[in-house]
Amino acid sequence: TFDDMVGTAPAMASVIRTARKYSQTNSNILLIGESGTGKEVLAQSIHNASSRSLCPFVAVNCAAIPDTLLESELFGYVTGAFTGARKNGKAGLFELAHTGTIFLDEIGEIPLPLQAKLLRVLQEREIMRVGGDSVIIAATNKNLESLVRSNQFREDLFYRLDVLRINIPPLNQHREDIPLLISRYMNRNFPGITTGPEVIQFLCRADWTGNI
Repeated sequence: TFDDMVGTAPAMASVIRTARKYSQTNSNILLIGESGTGKEVLAQSIHNASSRSLCPFVAVNCAAIPDTLLESELFGYVTGAFTGARKNGKAGLFELAHTGTIFLDEIGEIPLPLQAKLLRVLQEREIMRVGGDSVIIAATNKNLESLVRSNQFREDLFYRLDVLRINIPPLNQHREDIPLLISRYMNRNFPGITTGPEVIQFLCRADWTGNI
C-alpha cells in the first residue's frame, strides 16, 4: 500500500500524491522509471487504493517470459492449441485479472507481433485465447517514445497505454529519503543494530545506480 512507500522528499511526495489520484480512476497507467525505483510497489499501492482492491492484482514481467510463451501466458489457450497444452486449456493472465488490475512490467520488451494483440485488448476490452475487463498498469525503464520513432514499439499501443503517466525519480534525485530507507531496511533485517551518522553520510553520497 502507499503506507509501505518510503519517501518524504518533494519528488517522491509528488509521485505518491499523483498515484493516489490515479488510483481513483479506471484509466490505464504508465509508470516510467529506472530499474529499482519501486514500480511494482507503486503499482500494487495504486491497486490497493482503488475500487478494485478486493479483486486480483496480477503482475507479469514481460522480459522474464520467452517470446514463444508470452502470448499463451497473457491470453491463455484452449485444449489442443499446441503440443504439450493442458487438456482443459489454461486461463491467461488477463482472465485471471478480470475486474482487477494487471501489471505489465518491462512493457517495452513485448515483441511487435504481440503488441498488435495487446492493442486489441486495450481497444475492445476482451481477449481471445490462443488457437477482460481490467485496468492495465504498464511499466518500463526504456524510452518508449524513442522506440516508437525507431519502429520498435507501436505508436497506437503507446498512446493506449500512456493515458495517465507517472515518472518515478531515481534515488539519487531524492537523496533526502536515503536515511528513511536505511532505517526501514535495517529495522526489518537487522533489528537492534544501529547505524552511525558517518555511515549514513557515506551512504547518502553513494551513486545508487541500482536505486532502491
